[in-house]
Amino acid sequence: MSFPSIESNLRSRQRLEAVVSRLQQDDFAKTTDYGWTVSALLGHLAWWDQRVLVLLRHWLAEGLDESPVDSRAINEALKPLCHALEPQAALALCLASARETDALIEQLPGELIEAVERSPTHFRFDRSLHRDDHLNDIELLIGD
Repeated sequence: MSFPSIESNLRSRQRLEAVVSRLQQDDFAKTTDYGWTVSALLGHLAWWDQRVLVLLRHWLAEGLDESPVDSRAINEALKPLCHALEPQAALALCLASARETDALIEQLPGELIEAVERSPTHFRFDRSLHRDDHLNDIELLIGD
């Protein structure tokens, strides 16, 4: 099965790696107009990729079930935790989570992909949609 998200995930992960390789220590503390530092955004991206990993592993082992999400509540709950992360820890978590998530998505059986796409579950196989939004923000903050 040809799965279009594989290419967009790869491109966004490569972009993530390129952006974080340019970060200077003082860049991690720069803050968006919506109150997230660069470091916290990296932690935020790591958490959402980790959620994808957990769900996919569960669905592979147990079968598809519902996984409702209230992203506004989750993001507000995550915000202080992400801000508490040390910048290098947030960066390492973000990169590792992106790599692991993309690798698992690439190996998914077509039956699971089709079942998820048919279900009412809100789920994004295309991780680039979320990553690129925040990478745009980070690049604006660091001047690239």
